[in-house]
This record gives sequence, C-alpha cells and structure tokens, in this order.
Amino acid sequence: MKSHVHQKEEEKLSWISLSLFGAGCTLGTGFFLGTSLAIHWSGLSVLVLLVLAAAGTYFVFGALAQMTAEDPKEGAFRTYAGEAFGPWAGFGSGWMYWSSEMLIMGSSLTALGLFSQFWFPKFPLWVFVAVYACIGLFIAALGAKGLTQTENVLAVIKLAATVAFIAIAAAACLGWLDVKITPQKITNEWFPHKIKGVWTGFIYAFFAFAGIEVMGLMAAKLKEPKDAVKSGRVMLLTVSTLYVVAIALILLLVPAAKLTPDESPLVKAMSSIGFTVVVHILNGILIIAGFSTMVASIYAITSMLVKLGEDGDAPKMFTKTWGKKNMPLYALGCTAAGLILSTLLALWMPKSLFEYVTTAGSLVLMYTWLLICITYIKKMKPTSWNRIKVWIAMVLILAAVAGTVMEKASRRGLLASIGLVVLIALITYIVNKVRKPQSSPSTEPSKP
Repeated sequence: MKSHVHQKEEEKLSWISLSLFGAGCTLGTGFFLGTSLAIHWSGLSVLVLLVLAAAGTYFVFGALAQMTAEDPKEGAFRTYAGEAFGPWAGFGSGWMYWSSEMLIMGSSLTALGLFSQFWFPKFPLWVFVAVYACIGLFIAALGAKGLTQTENVLAVIKLAATVAFIAIAAAACLGWLDVKITPQKITNEWFPHKIKGVWTGFIYAFFAFAGIEVMGLMAAKLKEPKDAVKSGRVMLLTVSTLYVVAIALILLLVPAAKLTPDESPLVKAMSSIGFTVVVHILNGILIIAGFSTMVASIYAITSMLVKLGEDGDAPKMFTKTWGKKNMPLYALGCTAAGLILSTLLALWMPKSLFEYVTTAGSLVLMYTWLLICITYIKKMKPTSWNRIKVWIAMVLILAAVAGTVMEKASRRGLLASIGLVVLIALITYIVNKVRKPQSSPSTEPSKP
C-alpha cells in the first residue's frame, strides 16, 4: 500500500511548481504577523537576523533536498530519521512534528478569526475558527493535486500583495506620495533593547520561514527528485529578498516600539501613511496567508499520520481510506481532534497567542529541523563543505532557541516545548521497549 493520502494521484510536480508551493507554505502569518515581534525586539538588527535565518533555513532544506534527491521517499525526514537511527527515531520525530504543527495551527486558526473580526467585530470568534478549520480539512482531503493547485494560486496572491506593498511603501519613502509621515521622522535603532533584544527576536526571524518541511514532504513527488535543491534555492532566495526589502521599508515608516504582536507590521505601515484602503486589502491577504499555511500543514501531518500507521507507529486504522478519493477519514479525524484541542487552548489565552502557544510550537519545529540536520550527517556522510553548512545551520538554530531564555513570555514557550519533547521522548522509550522486535532479513533463520 502506498503511503500517501491519495494513492491514485500520480501526477508529478515540476521544480517551478514545487518552488511556488514552497512559497505558499512559507509566506504566512510568520511573516505577515509574527515578524512584528522580531522587529519590536531587534529594531534595525532584524534585517541581519532575517538574513541569518534565511541562510540557516536554506542549509536545512538543502540537507533534506539532498536526501530526497538520493532516495525519494514519502514521509521524508521522518522516514530518513528512522533509517539513520532506528525505528524509535521515526516514531519520535513523526509525533514531534505532528505536535508542533498542532500548536502552530491552533494559534493560526485563532489569528484567522481575529483578522476576520476586523471586518465583522460582532461575529463570534469561534464561528470563524470553525469555518476555517472545516474548509481547511476539506481542501486537505482533496489530496496532493488539489492542495498544490490551491497553494499555487494563494502563493501568487501573497507574492503579488508583498510586491505591491513594497512598491507603495517605496513610493512613500521616496516622497512620490502625499503621506502623513516621512522616513526622516522615524529614528529606529539597531539595538533598541541592546544585544538581549536582538537575541530574543532571533527565533521570530526563523519562524518567518516555517513551512520548508512541508515543501520537503512534497519534494518526493518531483518529476526529477534531483531538482529539489534548485527548487528550494529559488523559493528561499525570492522569499527572503521580499522579506528583507519589505521589513526595511516598514522600519522607515514605523517606529519599532509601536509594533505589537496582534497587529501586522505591514498593516501598521500602511496605516501610518493613511492608506486605509490598502489596510483592508492587507487584512484579506493576512487571512489568505494564514489559511494557506494552515491547509498545507493539515495535509502534511495527515499524510504523516497515514505513514505512521503503515509503519506501525500509530494505529493501523489511520491507513484506512474511503471513497474514490481514498480519503483517510480516521487520520483526518485525529487531525481535526488535535485542531479542536489546540484551538481551545489558544482561545483560552488570546493575549498570549503569539507569545506562548506559537513560541512553543515554533521551537518544537526548530527541534525537527535540528533532527533533519543530524539525520543528514548520519545518513549521507556529506563532504566537508556540506557538513560545515549543516553545522552552521544547527548553530544558528540553537542560538535562536537559546535566545528565548532572555524574555519572560518566550521563556515560558521554551519550557512548554521542552516539556512536550520530554513527554514524546518518554512515550517513544516506552513504545520502543514494549514493541516486539521485528526480525530483520539478516537475522531470520535460513530455510532448509
């Protein structure tokens, strides 16, 4: 049985299509909303942090892409971890990734509801959350083909909106528009909260690139698996360039101290120059961005559950499908249950939406990236230069994670993420101990 949500879909992706898909997965609330925290803490230094995070992300994806090019398999990093270190690594990494995405998607759903209340303030938040969750689950159930088409369309919209924002903001900075504020009035600093603030903001710069692991899962469907590296290079170069240019323009228009975690820095910039119509357009883009990344994540973790079930790391019922589309109803049901629980937690503490829940989720995702790097070194035995790049990525990730200790809110997210990893490690240890050892071909007795 093939380990994919929809077994009948055999259409392969071109490297350009995968690049566009990756942009759709990456260009989400981490950039459109989450970077407000990075800017607030780091000031102008956020530009350096974005470049460093982009480099680290590129090295991580490069490692995953090289493993895919040499040995394209569904399940991607989880499958490779199991091959490199044993079944326990496949079990632990799969469930760690599922848990991290649950935390992130719960906060993303709540954020989508908050964005929608910008237009309909009297509408209950839970109604918006429920509608977006149902639509997201439906699109994910359509399979890889439907998901790719949807993500590509949404990616074009998000890229176009970002370019349009850059054009308008640049025109305002150059004095071509009659605006309420000019760059000369803004005096942002490189270190508004000293080095401690820069270190604190580093993790949010990395979070702006979250989504490359979903792109890695889809890389196995490339027509030419060796194009995975090229696809990631084009996507990350494009996205990181847009990030740096857009944030630089924001810093010319908005004081970093006035940015808050519940308001997009792009929206704040347009509001500061009096472009109220653009503010409404950007609010729509925020909804599209958050919804797009959420749907991609739902598909990824549902596919992961199917693969976990096939490998005996989750209940076998997750492999059962229904209808002509071969929808994995049980796996989708598990994901839906996780979404409900995560969203309820996020609704109970809305003021700490991006400070607690998202920090914990993004940190667990960073641990997954670290595992990808370690797996690459173990599995591929890379050349010296490739090994150096992976070590650079790990150092940057560890530095970003360590920076969360500097601030109270992110420190709580760090403790929550460590607690989750310890829990998964304990479950992995117990499962590995009680599970009956499977005989490998080399240990099976020979037949007479």
